[in-house]
Amino acid sequence: MSEETKVPGVDTSRPSVARMYDYYLGGKDNFAVDRTAADSMMTSVPESVQMVASNREFLVRAVHHLAAQAGIRQFLDIGSGLPTRRNVHEVAQAAAPHSRVVYVDHDPLAVAHGQALLAINENTRYVQGDLREPPKILDEPQVRALIDFDQPVAVLLVAVLHFIGDHDDPARILGLLRERMAPGSYLVISHILDDPRPHEIGRILNAAGAPRWFPRTREEILPFFEGFELIGPGLALLPRWQAPGAEPTETRPDGSKELRWQVAGVGSRS
Repeated sequence: MSEETKVPGVDTSRPSVARMYDYYLGGKDNFAVDRTAADSMMTSVPESVQMVASNREFLVRAVHHLAAQAGIRQFLDIGSGLPTRRNVHEVAQAAAPHSRVVYVDHDPLAVAHGQALLAINENTRYVQGDLREPPKILDEPQVRALIDFDQPVAVLLVAVLHFIGDHDDPARILGLLRERMAPGSYLVISHILDDPRPHEIGRILNAAGAPRWFPRTREEILPFFEGFELIGPGLALLPRWQAPGAEPTETRPDGSKELRWQVAGVGSRS
């Protein structure tokens, strides 16, 4: 993307995690500052590329299962980032054509591009919002236009909660979301573990001026599923999470080293 491209509210002097992910995934909606930070991360922690790819693969597996097997027809993807390949609406609507999807992100560029891309899809919306303020997201008119919270909904928090520090009270945030989710709803989470490699990534992000992140232990992540019953393998290493009934995977199909510092889980609300 040209550095001269102007989108209101976009700060091109500091890297954006959404735009860095876009760069990792081969997209073009990023700036030099994003590419520099991402390249620095790839040099210091080569597995960071695999981290992004693994999150996308997990998201695809979880959404496909929920749409194809669990009967979910509403998806709220918070912290969705820039539109890329195999987006939630593409996966869900391939399995169930009338699935409704709302993407939420605080990055103005992600929102602008998402709205332009999805303008012709009547069952998909892209809105600006901050996970730290759940009521504003849940009561946003475009969200309410597509999502009926009296019916089961899947709330997706993929690779986003580790940007929420304890000072922002993630338990409160998840409690507010849970209160609005009808029985039969699902919560989808992936999260960085407290490990030396994520701390090195965090150091690079901080040095580049990107948002700070907060790795957590499994014991700190599990309470995020309070009120939900974990399905499949429970809270598992990211590449190992498979939908119920799927064959477990001990190694990645491409033979690369398994990431051991990310976990993922999907919980159902009874």
